[in-house]
Order: sequence, then structure tokens, then C-alpha cells
Amino acid sequence: MPKTPKISAAVRRKLETVAVNVMKNAHAPYSNFHVGAAILLTNGKIFSGCNVENASYGMTNCAERTAIFSAVAQLGPKIEIRAVAVANDHGVACSPCGACRQVIYEFGPDATVFFQGTHGPKRAHITELLPEGFRLQ
Repeated sequence: MPKTPKISAAVRRKLETVAVNVMKNAHAPYSNFHVGAAILLTNGKIFSGCNVENASYGMTNCAERTAIFSAVAQLGPKIEIRAVAVANDHGVACSPCGACRQVIYEFGPDATVFFQGTHGPKRAHITELLPEGFRLQ
């Protein structure tokens, strides 16, 4: 079983609050499903992102990747993700999609992910969500 880094309840609440707040900025005219994400880096910095849809639906970007790409744009590719929180405006189960799981793993192979599960809030190590994830480093 992967080791899960200790994330305090206060830090989890902060990440979830940031995710809920940024969710309000989502551009989701097609699905009407607004998602927000917050990432905590090992250096203590927090970045956020929301989903941005496009009429060419394949060009849509998820909240988690928006947050991660923002961190990379500001700090460079050497970031390390410690935790991710995801929120949605429907209060339904919403774990990161497969593409987001791989991107989270790329920058945080030991990351903890917080999200809404079928029966309430969940916490999972990224390797539980993405078994056999890979990095080319």
C-alpha cells in the first residue's frame, strides 16, 4: 500500500475552499457542470484551476490540469504536488479523470487527492487512482 503523506484537516479544508471558490469561474456552457481544483505543492504554494469547455469538446480542459499547468507556467516544470482537492457544483461523485490522474502523477507521484465520492468525501493516494502510473524521468 502506498504511503499517504499526512495532510492536516485544516490544510484539506483550505484546499477544498479554494477549489469551491475557483469553481465559480468555470466556463461550462455545454455540460453546465462546474469543477474547481486546488493543488498544494511541496513548497507550500497553492494553485487553483477550473474546467474550461469548448464547442470542440475535445479541446476542453479539466480543472485539475488547469491548476497544474498554471503552477508549471509560473514556477517551471520542477514542481512537486503534495495534494489535490476537487469540487463540483452538483455535489456528486467526481474523482479526477484518467488524463488528470496521469498529469497529477507526473508532478506528484506521492500526492493525496481529495474528492467527492459516491458516499461522501474521499481521500486517495494517486497510485490508488492510477495503478501503474508512469514517468519518463
